Amino acid sequence: MTTLSLTARSCLVLFLAAVNACAASGRDDDRPQSSSESQSHPYIGMWVTAENHIRQELLPNGRYDEARGERQSAYTGSYRISGNRIFYVDDTGFSADGEFDGDVLSHGGYLFYREGSEAHSQAEEGNR
Repeated sequence: MTTLSLTARSCLVLFLAAVNACAASGRDDDRPQSSSESQSHPYIGMWVTAENHIRQELLPNGRYDEARGERQSAYTGSYRISGNRIFYVDDTGFSADGEFDGDVLSHGGYLFYREGSEAHSQAEEGNR
């Protein structure tokens, strides 16, 4: 097992913090995201599983808030969107990604539906 020196550990911590900060910025480039860009993105809003057990709200400020069952704010963090891909970094540093296909989001082995969409209605019907 390799033991890192204090200097190496410090560099690693700084590197990981920089990577998380870039991922949390919500951009693929260095330009700051304007409020009009973030507020008008078509994927902003509530995404839910067919049985409504997991509810993930993509907020216009580049943050998300995920509820699970009765547990509000079970997971929170930041996200960025590039094309039809979404990249998450939760507040503990865990990262994940997903892919949008119209009103369906595939993420973490789950299918999420834009709340109130036709896709959501069909998924709820199929879940009964």
